[in-house]
Formats: sequence, structure tokens, C-alpha cells
Amino acid sequence: MTLDAATASKRVDETFAASIVPTLTEYIRIPNKSPMFDPEWKAHGHMDKAVDLLAGWARAHLPDGATLEVVRLGDRTPVIFIDVPGTARDGDTVLLYGHLDKQPEMTGWDEGLGPWTPVMRGERLYGRGGADDGYAIFASLLSLRLLREQARPHARCAILIEACEESGSFDLPAYIEHLAPRIGTPSLVVCLDSGCGNYDQLWCTTSLRGLVIGTLEVSLLREGVHSGDGSGVIASSFRVIRQLLDRLEDAATGAIKPNDLYVEIPRQRVMQAARVAEVLGAEVWNKFPTREGVTPVTDDIAELTLNRTWRPALAVTGADGLPSVANGGNVLRPNTALKLSLRVPPTLDAAAASERVKALLEKDPPYGAKVTFSSAGANAGWNAPALAPWLERALEAASAAHFGKPPVFMGEGGSIPFMHMLGQRYPEAQFFITGVLGPGSNAHGPNEFLDIPTAKRLTMCVADVIATHASR
Repeated sequence: MTLDAATASKRVDETFAASIVPTLTEYIRIPNKSPMFDPEWKAHGHMDKAVDLLAGWARAHLPDGATLEVVRLGDRTPVIFIDVPGTARDGDTVLLYGHLDKQPEMTGWDEGLGPWTPVMRGERLYGRGGADDGYAIFASLLSLRLLREQARPHARCAILIEACEESGSFDLPAYIEHLAPRIGTPSLVVCLDSGCGNYDQLWCTTSLRGLVIGTLEVSLLREGVHSGDGSGVIASSFRVIRQLLDRLEDAATGAIKPNDLYVEIPRQRVMQAARVAEVLGAEVWNKFPTREGVTPVTDDIAELTLNRTWRPALAVTGADGLPSVANGGNVLRPNTALKLSLRVPPTLDAAAASERVKALLEKDPPYGAKVTFSSAGANAGWNAPALAPWLERALEAASAAHFGKPPVFMGEGGSIPFMHMLGQRYPEAQFFITGVLGPGSNAHGPNEFLDIPTAKRLTMCVADVIATHASR
């Protein structure tokens, strides 16, 4: 039931060259930042422009009988909903998911590159949003067209492309409720918003960490004072905030201190981490753009894999109250605020973790300082259900056919809030979570790129899995 690989590859090459890459190029030019980073997204119009562009391409490439609607609920970000009738197994449904909103610009782009400047270098398309994950709508529809062209049966497919994922998908639950009768009950969910450990084989995501985001602010003065006068008398807000962070994180090791922010890691995930270590070796850490001489936190590759997929970890992602170095006068500043991003284990209750962090940081503030931790969201993690034998066979066959190597199963350190929602709503569904975000692709950071050959091969893998699903 799988594709004729040579015929499919030729068709995919033609379609990417003729329309997908040109459309993605125009999409990258649009600064449609997610609403968390552009609260005035509606007035600016960039999101609507991106939706119109991708929906326009999709309408021109719908399989026979398919319908497309841009759904808008009040002032929420829109979603693109595509319904493709099945050619097999009446009543069965596959749900394919992606998003089109983008992370903000970030600094540090290489000469000639930029977030809204599409550049093709070799077979990689640089710019914000191509890999994360504007390509998803193209890959989803093209995979179904391949099945139709080669007369391979497939179940009814619902494609959902949202515009709020990078903000935690806070608009999505309302759309899932609204569209529930039209979505039905999927038996397979395909998500194209994840990562890959290399560009040589199919990578299947088995878990996603949750995320606690918030701003920790410390204030001791109503206004800044001369540092020669106030230092040594009134505590520095920066020193106090360091003390508070020490409650949460061991500064020497990076380990999160509260034991209740950990979970027991399932044995299967430990074994998969060991396999990832065998496949990738030092690439687990040297894929990052480290400075010369920088080393990872441990030499144990399997432990590094578990650190980024099943253990909590803290990053400070923003700061207020700190002037630039050039403008930093001799002043004891009135306040310091840090934006905290705490990744939490896949099966930990993220909302409870947020409350735990708030209580930990605000309790008994040093020197009577005014301390607040303001939550900006708590995204639940996700752990995949046991893999059905038919899906395991399908993934093995697809990776062999289109990559020439076996697939690898690995957790990811990031969050896709939609997966937790779907896992709860459709507990019997199987999940095929994958993506093109591999070494150097740098989603959310500078120099993000889409590796075109990987996107092509992944498109054919998706088609094979959907075909096998229909004949299982």
C-alpha cells in the first residue's frame, strides 16, 4: 500500500520547485509574530496576510472533493481547516496538525540573513518560520495528493493549521470545541512541528516537556540612588533575585532543586535515550553553536538526552530594569525583573508546577523586598501512548524507503500544547509526531532554516504512514 518511491520523489521535487519553495519564500517575508510577541497582531494585519497566502496555495492544490475554510471565532487568531474525504475505511479519520505563527526576530543573524529575509543557500531556505513550521500545510496536502495520484487508499483527513502555537495555543481549545463535530474522532494524529536528531533518517517524537513561563520581579527602592551612597546599606535587587533563583536552581550544576518538580522516567524512554546516544554520539551537544572550548554539562550522552527531554531545566530569557552597558551609570537600581522559562517533565502537572514555583520564589523575601512571580502560562507536556504494531511497522518501512535508514524514537525538550489536548480528548488515538528541526536549524533563534531535502522525504513518509493506516 506504500508509495512507489521513485515516482513520488519526482512529483515531490517538481511541486517543491514550482510552488512550495516560492510560497514559503513569500511567507518568510511576513512578520506574523505570535500574539504573545505582537499583542496588536490584528491591527498590524501580518497574521491575516500569512493565512491568506497559505490558504491560497492550499486551495489551488486541494485533492478532489476537499474543502477549505479559514475559521475565525471573535477576536481569536484564525485557523485553517481542511477536510479531505477518504477513499477507504468509512468513518475513520486522520488529523494532521501544524501552525503558521512565528517566534520574534532574535538577534545574531549571520551577514546577509534575517528573520524576514528569505535566503536559499544550497538546499536550505533561511528565515523565520519555514521549518517551525510553515512547511506543514504544504507537506500535509502534498502527501495526500501523492496517495491520490498513485491510487493508494487513505482515510478521511482533517488538516488543522493554527496561528497561536508559539503563544501556548491559548486560542486553540475554543476552535477544537467549535470544530469537534467536523473533526470527528481521529484514530491517527500526525504532527509536523517537532524535531529530528539528524537529516539522515526519520525521527519520531515520543514525549514533549511542559513549560512554566513567568516574570520574577524584585524591588527594594522607589527610585534609583547613587551607588556610592546606597550600596552596602540597601541590598541590590540583582543580588536578591540571585538568592531567589538559588531556591529553584543549583547554580553550580543547573539542577532544579525541588524534588517535586521531577518525575520517574519510564524505562522505555531511558532505553530510547541510550539508542539516541548510540546514533548521534557527540552530535547531541556539538550541534549547538558553542564558543571554542565550551563543553556540555556532562560527558554522558544518554544523560544529556534525558536532561533535555525528561528533566526540569531553567533558562532566563529576558530582563527589565537593567540598562545597557553603555548607559549603566553608578546607580543602585530600584528593581530587577527576569523572564523565566522552566521546562518541566512530560508527565508533570504544569499548572501545579507554576503554583509551586510562585510559592517558592515569593515566600519570605530577603530584606523585606517586594517580590512577585507573575505567571505567563503553564503548558502541559505529553508522553506518547504505546506504539501500535501497525504504526511501528509503517514507520520502519517509510524511513527505509525514503531515508534508507531505520527510524529513531526520541523525546523532545520543547512543548506542543496541542498534543496534550489531543491526548486527553482522543485517548485511543495513535500519534506520529515528527519534524524537520535538526542540527543547526535553530528554531526561535538566529539563522533558522528549512532543510528542503528532509522536508521532501518527510512528506513521502507521511503519505506512507497514512496509506498503511488505511490498510491496517
